[in-house]
Amino acid sequence: MPAPKVLAIVLAGGEGKRLMPLTASRAKPAVPFGGTYRLVDFALSNLVNSGYLHVIVLTQYKSHSMDRHIARTWRMSPLLGNYVAPVPAQQRRGKHWYLGSADAIHQCVNIIEDENPDLVVVVGADHVYRMDFSQMVRAHIESGAEFSVAGIRQPIDLADQFGVIDVGADQPDRIRAFLEKPSDPEGLPDSPHEVLASMGNYVANADALVKALELDAKNDDSRHDMGGDIVPYFVDKGTCGFYDFQRNDVPGSTDRDRDYWRDVGTIDSYYEAHVDLIAVQPIFNVYNHRWPLHQGLITEPPAKFIHSEEGRLGHAADSIVSPGVIVSGATVTGSVLSPGVRLHSWSTVSDSILLDNVIVNRHAQVHRAIIDKNVVIEEGARVGIDREKDLERGFTVTESGLTVVPKGTIVT
Repeated sequence: MPAPKVLAIVLAGGEGKRLMPLTASRAKPAVPFGGTYRLVDFALSNLVNSGYLHVIVLTQYKSHSMDRHIARTWRMSPLLGNYVAPVPAQQRRGKHWYLGSADAIHQCVNIIEDENPDLVVVVGADHVYRMDFSQMVRAHIESGAEFSVAGIRQPIDLADQFGVIDVGADQPDRIRAFLEKPSDPEGLPDSPHEVLASMGNYVANADALVKALELDAKNDDSRHDMGGDIVPYFVDKGTCGFYDFQRNDVPGSTDRDRDYWRDVGTIDSYYEAHVDLIAVQPIFNVYNHRWPLHQGLITEPPAKFIHSEEGRLGHAADSIVSPGVIVSGATVTGSVLSPGVRLHSWSTVSDSILLDNVIVNRHAQVHRAIIDKNVVIEEGARVGIDREKDLERGFTVTESGLTVVPKGTIVT
């Protein structure tokens, strides 16, 4: 049997309100992550590594930085007809922007029709994980379902953030009920403190998906959302399959990171996902070269550490240090430093995330903070040390005590 023709669609229009101020000037999937990546790179890397090389990326909010990143990074071979193409909202189905994730795909049905695939793989662009989608596609075909949803176990107290999946013991590969962000779900029979949460990744028979989108577009009561409307449509038909993410076996993965998946929709979860990278044995391993995370060509020179005199030692411990970073007589612990960061003598950075081209001047201190691009922290300034001072300066401070400094700020 020949391999099915697959079109991949990445939903990358997320506004990311809960990630403010990191999303003040960029879409959520364009937020930098892990030093050298953007969140959208995880979805695109998974698709390309799975062998799916016809990919469209649906954008909407503040998409310039993401469009530029895709144009520079994700250049496929035109000789073989492969592509990763950003597609902005085009108002093809009326004088309105995308009303929801289902409407976004519906407005681009012309692309599905032109490509004429057998199957459509739909994924979100704001999660950190590794996944071989070809395994989910095979499971979808074998199940006979028209539409399949990937799911993962999550703590029951997080259920109101996800679509919750219910499957029967007699048909574990069929979804019998789907609840969108329920407030009081039942736990799993074998684990009452957990639920099966939708990962926002779907595989669909192309013809069935197009029909469902057309019906949804005519329904004035619909929110035009993939999880809230399209999944229940297939559940009601009895043709909605379930794919357990724990079945997915990515080359090079270990028992420690095999089923790692993080929704980085809040400042705290974004920070915690970074912490997962820098453990001695990382909970999520970016160094798995058998399933690489692609981020394009980095033209920065190697990182450099200078000064080794007493009291003025340039060094970093338990940290990720990207190309182009200069640690000049500064101390770094438990942090992620992105390309172009400059740390000057006697400054300290601890338990923090510094995005591109941040400058930390002499004697400055940064602790438990996320510093956006092009921020300058002046000599002797402190961030993340005094909560009230940070709030006075207009910085975001989470309940857990994380301070976020917006892009381009000069911190005195």
